Amino acid sequence: MSSANQFGQLFRVTTFGESHGSALGCVIDGCPAGVLIDVAVVQAALDRRRPGQAAWMSARKESDKVEFLSGVLDGVSLGTPIAAIVRNTDARSGDYKAVDAALKKGETPRAGHADDQWREKFGVSDVRGGGRSSGRETVARVIAGSIAQSAAQKMVPDLRVIGFSSEIAGISLDAAEREEFYSQFFSMTQGASSKAVGAADGFPADSYPARIPSAAKASAVEKLLVKAVADGKSYGGVAEIAVLGVPRGLGQPVFHKLKSDLASAYFGVGATAGLEIGAGFNATAAEGTEFHSSTKPSALESPYGGTRGGISTGEPIISRIAFKPTATVMDLAKRGRHDPCIVPRAIPVLEAMTWLVLVDHLLWQRLDRI
Repeated sequence: MSSANQFGQLFRVTTFGESHGSALGCVIDGCPAGVLIDVAVVQAALDRRRPGQAAWMSARKESDKVEFLSGVLDGVSLGTPIAAIVRNTDARSGDYKAVDAALKKGETPRAGHADDQWREKFGVSDVRGGGRSSGRETVARVIAGSIAQSAAQKMVPDLRVIGFSSEIAGISLDAAEREEFYSQFFSMTQGASSKAVGAADGFPADSYPARIPSAAKASAVEKLLVKAVADGKSYGGVAEIAVLGVPRGLGQPVFHKLKSDLASAYFGVGATAGLEIGAGFNATAAEGTEFHSSTKPSALESPYGGTRGGISTGEPIISRIAFKPTATVMDLAKRGRHDPCIVPRAIPVLEAMTWLVLVDHLLWQRLDRI
C-alpha cells in the first residue's frame, strides 16, 4: 500500500518537508539505472518555479539549490533510491503567530486556506506558511519531474511537454495567438534531438511576463498583477499543458487510464479548480456523428484529447487546468509574501507532474506484454 505522500506506481516519488521546516525534498524509488542526472538541468527546472522572479511574485528569497544525497554517481542514476533536498533559508515563521492563536480559539483567520481543516483532521497543524499544504512543497515535485523527464526522453527522445498561461484574470489568448505559439514551438524544435532543445526552446512561454505568450496581453496581465499586490487582491486563470511526440499505447484500460492519472496529477496541485482534456465540456453540446468523425479540428488536437479507451493514440494531449484566485487577500496579502495569481509559477509544477505520469506509463508499457 502506498502512502498519501507518494505518487506513481513504478516510478514512485515520496515528497517530504514543510514550508518553514529545515528542508523539503523527495525520494525516488524505481528510477532505472543509467539515466543521466544533470544537476544543472534540475537546478534550471527549480529556478523556473522559485519566488522573486517578477515584481508581482512572492518576495520570499530562496535560492532553491538542489542537493543529491543518494542514488546518483558521476551524473548517472544507480538504480537505487534517489534522495534530493532543497534547504529553506528565508522562512519567517513569526509572521504566523496570530494565525496560530486564532486557530486555538476555534477561529478561521485565513479565509480560503486549509489551516482549520488540517487542525480538525489531525489535531495539530503547521501554520508556518501553510506547512505541508504550502505551494513550497512543489519544489520536491519539480526535482522529481526533472529526473522523470530525463528517464522518459531516454526512452522516447522526441517526447515534449510544454506549458503556458492561456488565461489570467479573464485576459485570455485568442485562437490565433494560441496557434501562433504552437507554430513557433514546432519551428524551433523541428528535427532537433532532446539534447539540442534547451530552456529557451523547450519553454518558449518563459520569455513572456506571467508566461502568457502574447506581447500585448502579457503586458496587460503584468500591470494587473502589480496593482493586485498593492491592493491585496488575487486572481485565477487557466494553464495549458501540451504533451507532444506521445507514443501510442500508454495507459491502462480501467483504473489507470492515462487521462485519469493526468487528472490526478493536476488536481493534486494546490488551487486547481477544474480540468479539460481534448474537447472537454464542449463535447457535451456536440452531435455524435460529427464528434466521432475522422475529421479533426486541427493537426494539433483531437476531440478525444489524444487518448481513447484510456490509452494514448499518438496524437498530442492538450490539457487545460483552471486555478482559483490565491486564497490570501487584502491586509494579510499586503503584509505577507504571496503571489496574486498562482498560474505562472504553477506551470513548471504541472509540467513536472506530467513527466511523472509519462515516465510511469512508459515503464508500465514495457510490462504490458512479452
